Amino acid sequence: MRENIIHKATELFLTLGFKSVTMDDIANEMGISKKTIYQYFENKNVLVEEAVMHLFKTISSGIEDIRDLEKNPIEEIFEIKKFLMHNLKDEKSSPQYQLEKYYPKIFKDIKEKQFCVMEDCVTCNLERGVKMGLYRGSIDVDFVSKIYFTCMMALKDKELFPLNNFSMNTLMNNYLEYHLRGICTPKGLETVSKFITNQS
Repeated sequence: MRENIIHKATELFLTLGFKSVTMDDIANEMGISKKTIYQYFENKNVLVEEAVMHLFKTISSGIEDIRDLEKNPIEEIFEIKKFLMHNLKDEKSSPQYQLEKYYPKIFKDIKEKQFCVMEDCVTCNLERGVKMGLYRGSIDVDFVSKIYFTCMMALKDKELFPLNNFSMNTLMNNYLEYHLRGICTPKGLETVSKFITNQS
């Protein structure tokens, strides 16, 4: 039951937002009493923390699975993007914004964990791309990996990119093209062009 509650809570938090969803909403959605939820989770704060960790582990594991396939580094980036969009429900409810505003400690902790995973992922991707002649050998891998993470987090800032004006999918596609055009060799750009054509 505990796992079922975490799964349902995670789904609702992503769809409607961390602040918007109440314990009553989760109980009603599952057809159980609120008391049952409190048997497993002391309060909503604890449940939010568990749900965020569950999502983090799911996404980290999925990214590792994609990396293990050792695809062309450019293809890998687009595969990870597709996987993230599927698991983050297109972020229509701005869950990151609500998490940062109403649960700042949880947000800070998870951001640090996300940075570690993404830095390792992006650094390896960049190094492989350079070796394969897809990315320019002159790029500063450490700088680019940090800029990549910072920009990815900024895409979720709804004051910068209101959902009414920008879908998360469009933002991700635009940013990936921007990122790759900045680091690719002519050979790499040929590959990027094929993927961009397929995305549209």
